[in-house]
Amino acid sequence: MAALFVLLGLWTLKTFLPALAWAAIFAIALWPLYERAAAAAGQAGRSLLLPCVFTAGVALVFVLPLVLLGAELAREAHGIAQWAQNAQANGIGVPPALQSLPWAGPRLAALWQDNLAHPHPVAGLLGRLNQPGLLGEGRAFGASLLRRLTLFGFMLLTLFVLLREADAVTAQLRAASRRAFGGTGERIGAQIIASIHGTVTGLVLVGLAEGVVLGVAYAVAGVPHAVLLGACSAVAAILPFGATVAAALAALLLAASGSLVAAALLFGFGAAMAFATDHFVRPALIGGATKLPFLWVLLGILGGLENFGLLGLFLGPAIMAALILLWRDWTKGGTPPFVQEG
Repeated sequence: MAALFVLLGLWTLKTFLPALAWAAIFAIALWPLYERAAAAAGQAGRSLLLPCVFTAGVALVFVLPLVLLGAELAREAHGIAQWAQNAQANGIGVPPALQSLPWAGPRLAALWQDNLAHPHPVAGLLGRLNQPGLLGEGRAFGASLLRRLTLFGFMLLTLFVLLREADAVTAQLRAASRRAFGGTGERIGAQIIASIHGTVTGLVLVGLAEGVVLGVAYAVAGVPHAVLLGACSAVAAILPFGATVAAALAALLLAASGSLVAAALLFGFGAAMAFATDHFVRPALIGGATKLPFLWVLLGILGGLENFGLLGLFLGPAIMAALILLWRDWTKGGTPPFVQEG
């Protein structure tokens, strides 16, 4: 009967489960810093002030980059509109860098000349973007954005509650883990928490550091809008192999302006940095926190990403860490999972 009600509860909350999971991940990731702040603020600050401050900080981390990106896009909107009008009237000239490419350069330049250098093909291409289908896509995007903003709001509310009621929630989780896993329950919980901490450090913080380094490299190489591209690269670098894709796009922009050597050097630098961080730094940070082998770290990240989306970046390694702990205990003659110890 209890299992039936658990399944009914999960089915009722299925829409909000990602928000609840994200709130739990943020609470675990922020907990060491929150404990230090709570020790300085005392019980009065812990009951209301600190949960509000930390929740507002998480909201600001997500909202501020979106506001800056929107402002940058609004600033560029006038120039994009003028470029589109000029392209419809005069076509798009062949970029000089395209003509200088070895082997396929002349063929690509001729193809560009036939299809984009004259106003009529460009006008037809841009005109198709004004069809009613584009309006429908815009409406679908707006509905999806509203849904995600709603889930984001519920995530913030849940995070506030988790931080405010942290002691009670922790006590209940410990009791539940002991009943489910026996004496191994708290060790599994500690393993999952260590995995999430390691994943936050290995994916998020390392990705942000990669974005900063790439942003500096963009500025040195002369890539247009280096700051904006660096911020986008920091977000992309959180994903495995994302920094390589970001560096490739920046190198293409640089090559389009005629700087082929600088573009090749920029891509080589970005790819080498991404290879080193994805294969050495991140596995060491994530696996070192939980003694998880490199293969299982990589499989946990990629498998979690495929099955759970961005949430899987944190759930995947945590699940692998718990399974490896259970496997090691079981193969050493410990109590099997879900069996109470004598």
